[in-house]
Amino acid sequence: MPSLKEIRARINSVASTQKITNAMKMVSAAKLKKAESTTERFMPYKHKLHETLSNYLNTLEETLNIPLCEKRQVKKVVLMAFSSNNGLCGVYNANINKLLKEAYTEYTTQLGKDNVVVYLAGKKVGDYAKRMGITVVKNLLEISAKPTYEDACTLCDLFTKLFLEGSIDKVELIYNHYKNTGVQIPQREVILPLQVAMPDNTNDTSYRDYIVEPSKEEFVNEMVPKVLRTNLFSIMLDAHTAEHGARTTAMHIASDNAEQLSQELRIAYNKARQEVITNELMDIVGGAEALNG
Repeated sequence: MPSLKEIRARINSVASTQKITNAMKMVSAAKLKKAESTTERFMPYKHKLHETLSNYLNTLEETLNIPLCEKRQVKKVVLMAFSSNNGLCGVYNANINKLLKEAYTEYTTQLGKDNVVVYLAGKKVGDYAKRMGITVVKNLLEISAKPTYEDACTLCDLFTKLFLEGSIDKVELIYNHYKNTGVQIPQREVILPLQVAMPDNTNDTSYRDYIVEPSKEEFVNEMVPKVLRTNLFSIMLDAHTAEHGARTTAMHIASDNAEQLSQELRIAYNKARQEVITNELMDIVGGAEALNG
């Protein structure tokens, strides 16, 4: 059985750890609130832009040539995975690593390794890719740390350029979708070629009076890149929010576990102390009886 000194040392160690996990939980909760607020402010813009494009396309009787929506035989694909730069966020990074391995294996089996181009955003998934021997074109650590719309535009314009040149035929993103603080859902989402959802109520004529200049094709092909940028940025924000949600939950669980362990150690300490006192009393009683005898 451990000595009283050893148990006291463990109690102090657990208490110190609990202070750290509580502090990290509070920091992550504050960052989560800020990330949620940013996402909530951005999403109405994204939805309205999508709605405008889909409504307008639904009014057209002819089929427009939209290069970024062109579906073609996939000969070369871009995979991009988003993880965190730091750990202590539960299974957040493990889920991304697992999904990256699944997608990479699937595409390399179909197309060969030379035709699967991998971009990453996050140190943890970068470390995993290195262990797995996956060749990475670039790891954009700054996107994982603090996503910005400018970063989304730069990255999206790169993918768009490669797609229009015919260098790639598909872009698929791997990230964790934020549902709530305790639930983050691993996702695979294709952003190129762009898929424009048609409005549910096709009989509604309230949005059919569109006047565009200089031409329909120019208007649509100007809108599509903007939609792509908002898609990518919303995914970056989603992944960032999910990271802080996962870390908040992980630190909350760690703090609860530390408290439970601390209570168990206190009980063990009290039992050991009581045993020492009992033994000392028995020694005293035994000595007294020996003297009386």
